[in-house]
Amino acid sequence: MKLISLTVLAAAMACAQGLPTQKMLTLDVAQTIAQEAMAKCRADGYKVTVTVVDSANILKAFLRDDGASMATVEVGRMKANSVMAFGRPSGPPANLSPGQPAPPPVLPGTINAMGGVPIKAGDQLIGADSVSGAPGGDKDAACANSALAKVADKLK
Repeated sequence: MKLISLTVLAAAMACAQGLPTQKMLTLDVAQTIAQEAMAKCRADGYKVTVTVVDSANILKAFLRDDGASMATVEVGRMKANSVMAFGRPSGPPANLSPGQPAPPPVLPGTINAMGGVPIKAGDQLIGADSVSGAPGGDKDAACANSALAKVADKLK
């Protein structure tokens, strides 16, 4: 009987130690990120679409400003797809020479345009925030990064 108890206890401890933990992007945080990115772009005078996805690349929050074109919806989604596929901000590859045009995307549904940024809790990729519609990907990325800075305390 004692041997069975020790075996069960050892198995339970091994299982408990082997379970991974994963942070999750909550709806409240996703909505805050979307609203903060939109607020930054509006303050800068840009009509944009903001897309926030979770770790499974499933839409979690979405805002399209009045006057933002329909193309921003699809481009924003492609930026989020790029972040989730490659685990880095969307945009041209890092090894691209200055002045060299961005190559076509390597995966369908992705785009080599700036404006998508990873949402991380520590080292865990828990989602992506993308902005599309500002006059340049660097401005899209600035709005997305501004939003993440506002919720940094919630992403620990």
